[in-house]
Amino acid sequence: MAVPKRKMGRARTHARRSTNDKMAAPSRCVCPQCGEVKLPHRVCPNCGFYKDREIIETD
Repeated sequence: MAVPKRKMGRARTHARRSTNDKMAAPSRCVCPQCGEVKLPHRVCPNCGFYKDREIIETD
């Protein structure tokens, strides 16, 4: 079984992990009705439309 000859330092370990362990920002899309930025595949919180239908009545 392979065994490392020396202990890896904390800085080296964190530097390696920092590139892969980041959380990705959520994707965004533009509402076709009002033009506001919203999450994809969800009802627009501004106008209440989803796929050209009014789901939530807003004033």
